Amino acid sequence: MIRALFVLLLVGLALVFVLPWFILWSLITGDPAAMYNMAMKTVRLILKLAGIRVRVEGLENIPPAACVFAANHISALDPLAFIPAIPRRVAILVKKELFRIPFLGAAMRLANFVSVDRADKEAAAASVDRAVERLKQGTSFAVYPEGTRSPDGHLRPFKKGAFVLAIQAAAPVVPVSIVGAHALMPKGARVIRSGDVVIRFGSPVDASQYTMEQRGELLARVQSLVAADLPPEQQPLQPST
Repeated sequence: MIRALFVLLLVGLALVFVLPWFILWSLITGDPAAMYNMAMKTVRLILKLAGIRVRVEGLENIPPAACVFAANHISALDPLAFIPAIPRRVAILVKKELFRIPFLGAAMRLANFVSVDRADKEAAAASVDRAVERLKQGTSFAVYPEGTRSPDGHLRPFKKGAFVLAIQAAAPVVPVSIVGAHALMPKGARVIRSGDVVIRFGSPVDASQYTMEQRGELLARVQSLVAADLPPEQQPLQPST
């Protein structure tokens, strides 16, 4: 509990006392790079102080062009470990409620993050269209195709939205396997344990080779690659017979 409160305190201090200055700088210069880099450095420092060690594997698999990073989702720690591990600035599809947080919402808009209303199908489709345009303009995206955190750490079935995005933008999809974060902070937990998290970038899948009618095949391919780099305790559960 103390470690979790410490992390929340550091995040809160950064949001209130540091982020506004970088927002102002981004508005003046028209470039959010300095703000984004500061945020990543802050997150790495918070993880280090919380005793969380992140090991990154497979960076050589990341293509030079804009792409979609598709990761499993097992913990609230995932974005803290996963996003800074990506060696380029990325945007994220974020639920609209987070855009209401003071300063954070403004920063996410400047960084080209895309708001998603999960309760409104038309609004969600419009969000995908905005993300497609930004992908075509050279901004990579990080997504969690499961749609929500796994309650037990096992890989859950993927949803099709991320793969519609990749096909429409003709962008490579990089499978990302997050290992270990569930043991440190499972869904619903208020305690953060110290320990190791591994981020594994797998071989990219060229979504330009798939049509919209084949989005299920692309989904299955990427899901199988994510699963292949997960340990047994995070493998998808087999349906009961």
